[in-house]
Amino acid sequence: MRALGIAATGMLAQQLNVDVISNNIANMTTTGFKRQRAEFQDLLYQDMERAGAASSDAGTIVPAGIQIGVGVKTASVYRITEQGGLDATGNTYDMAIQGEGYFRVLLPSGEEAYTRAGSMQLSPTGEIVTQDGFTVIPSITIPQDATSVTINPSGEVEVQIDGQVNLQTVGQLDLAIFFNEGGLQPLGESLFKESTASGAPTIGVPGSTGFGTLRQGYLEMSNVNAVQEITQLISAQRAYEMNSKTITAADEMMSVTNQLGR
Repeated sequence: MRALGIAATGMLAQQLNVDVISNNIANMTTTGFKRQRAEFQDLLYQDMERAGAASSDAGTIVPAGIQIGVGVKTASVYRITEQGGLDATGNTYDMAIQGEGYFRVLLPSGEEAYTRAGSMQLSPTGEIVTQDGFTVIPSITIPQDATSVTINPSGEVEVQIDGQVNLQTVGQLDLAIFFNEGGLQPLGESLFKESTASGAPTIGVPGSTGFGTLRQGYLEMSNVNAVQEITQLISAQRAYEMNSKTITAADEMMSVTNQLGR
């Protein structure tokens, strides 16, 4: 009976759907997190009677035919990259990207990674680094005698040196954008890596055409909507239950058939 296999694919699909939703809910307070959504496709169809086949010697054809689907499969789990809300922290090295773009980060392996999590700090040598101590590209070092640090919307880092009147520029932050952000390979720790699907990054100054601006003293929060996720979780649970009931109904029908054969 096909119904058993079809319903089983439905249960597996909804199980994955719940996994994705669970990860979204778990990261509701993760800085710069982008929620994900599972998409599904129907599987191949079995032709019991092909549409367009001849139905008589007079040349009439079957208008619709009979096709039986064999279930569902996961097509993709894509990332929704819409802007998250900005939370004012007041911390000097916290930076939120308002608009398109990613901070560039140098990994210990020498590879370049990308992140929207702008909770930055200083290394023991005064370099601007991520929470994990990875250097932000391009490398910017804050002088030890700096009394204040200002990061303007275009990414220019200026410091006030004790005893000097004018601000001193010590570096320029830039951003990376991609043709397909959803194709970035997630590494965990709020980091992403370039992939064939994402395309090569385009580097530019914040505020220039196509690039977002920086907000010092702010962090971009997760774009997860709690109400929406709970609603989708309930829908996935109900769909899972309906598929399980289909298996139960198919099993009962097979049981009746077996009894008739005795």
